[in-house]
Amino acid sequence: MPTISKDLVNHLTVAEEDAGQRLDNFLIKTLKGVPKSHIQRIIRAGEVRLNKKRCKPTDRIAGGDLLRIPPIRTAAKQRPSEMQAAAPARLFDIVYEDDALLVINKPAGVAVHGGSGVSFGVIEQIRRARPEARYLELVHRLDKDTSGLLMIAKKRSALVKLHEAIRNDHPKKIYLALGVGKLLQDKIHVKLPLFKYTGAQGEKMVRVSENGQSAHTIFRVLGRYSGSVLHQIGLSDLTYIEATLKTGRTHQIRVHLQSQACPIAGDERYGDYQANKRLQKIGLKRMFLHAAELHLNHPLTDEPLKLSAPLPQELQQLMVMLANQQAV
Repeated sequence: MPTISKDLVNHLTVAEEDAGQRLDNFLIKTLKGVPKSHIQRIIRAGEVRLNKKRCKPTDRIAGGDLLRIPPIRTAAKQRPSEMQAAAPARLFDIVYEDDALLVINKPAGVAVHGGSGVSFGVIEQIRRARPEARYLELVHRLDKDTSGLLMIAKKRSALVKLHEAIRNDHPKKIYLALGVGKLLQDKIHVKLPLFKYTGAQGEKMVRVSENGQSAHTIFRVLGRYSGSVLHQIGLSDLTYIEATLKTGRTHQIRVHLQSQACPIAGDERYGDYQANKRLQKIGLKRMFLHAAELHLNHPLTDEPLKLSAPLPQELQQLMVMLANQQAV
């Protein structure tokens, strides 16, 4: 990544490994900490020049392109101590790593990146912990309250290959979830289109709609639970589910399970509010959704990889408790 002074006019040549990116996305990564809205504004104002010409935020850059970047004047500059506090260095549990790919086991409660009211996320913390790394980019996303396997590219060539694989519905992603209610079939294919919209509080929401994008999830029941502990807190049934994504839409598993009258335990957005309050009494303080397995070919060597992350301890403890109940 080139060294940029935000106080001076900068002229830089695009490296081959950065080719193919949108101009605004490239500048967001290069001008760390500068809001996307400000970057788009200076591009549209003609202050950014691509090969000495005016350009658009959506223009694709190529290796060898010449960029002129103006001084970046923002309302208030952060002191170094504030920047440190904004994205503290953090090491996450590493499941797999080589010179092209990093896969971590993300804990619940941590966003994958900053934005939308979140100061920083996993990627900013990893970059802070690895200042020598030239390239670290998220391959995909996990919801803040979902734990499990998260891929990070260490080379642009790896990112491009992985994005191509994702567009072709690879790699295979398997999640573990606990549903409130009972799935009657042991295995079910849910093929319901999903539509994204903005909720009353400005939050991103998804619902089943004919106007949405096609979405396909395979659910397989791993266990059905009932018993005295659940009855004492006012619940009758919970279902332990393996979910395999055939497409990768926003909130796909959460909304598809909600559509089957079996919302994810602890899901504050699409779940059962009263059931979630009752589950807190037996120790469930988070959403029970975990990205457990990734099956993929290595983006550069094509070597088959099968990666897994065990259930976090707090979810394992709940499953032990349920296993002691009467299975249905």
